[in-house]
Amino acid sequence: MFRETVSTEEELRSIIGYPSELVQKKAITSLDEHCRNFISKSPFLVMSTSDNQGMCDVSPRGDSPGFVLVLNEKHLVIPERPGNRRIDSMRNILSNPRVGLIFIIPGLEETLRVNGRACLVRDENLLNQMKANGRSPLIGIGIEVNECYVHCAKAFKRSELWNQNSWLDKEKLPNASKMLADHAKMATETVVEVLKESYTKRLY
Repeated sequence: MFRETVSTEEELRSIIGYPSELVQKKAITSLDEHCRNFISKSPFLVMSTSDNQGMCDVSPRGDSPGFVLVLNEKHLVIPERPGNRRIDSMRNILSNPRVGLIFIIPGLEETLRVNGRACLVRDENLLNQMKANGRSPLIGIGIEVNECYVHCAKAFKRSELWNQNSWLDKEKLPNASKMLADHAKMATETVVEVLKESYTKRLY
């Protein structure tokens, strides 16, 4: 299917080149005041995980800005709000603790990347600090930070993600309910009701 693939880093470097001095120097090993400020303003992140066989997953997490609890310069906790109970990320963490995070702030084209080692946390003292709508999460994802750095804005600039003039009209957007119904081989009306119940009654 794919021809003329790249198989070595040497070949890849001959095509792409090498990073600038700034890029080589920008990664730090702990959450300084700038990183902590960024995280406090972020309502959304994506988390990448993989199991011990290398099967990968990327999953979003979101809530009010500051929903991620920063404990100190090396540790943070992500509250695990109710989801679909597949628990892909958490099952992966149990077999392979390495994770990557991208924190996003609406309107800001640069993002913050954080890489580290994760564990699943049941400490009620921590979980109670992340209450939302009066409810504490049942579990949290604790991260020991190994690396963090600002990711440049090129992807957001090229995609015009924050430019509302580039957004599709609502009637042109993919119909998630129809997609799910076709994939699960269920009636669209049933899926619409399931999603409505989930979004209105099981956010927290």
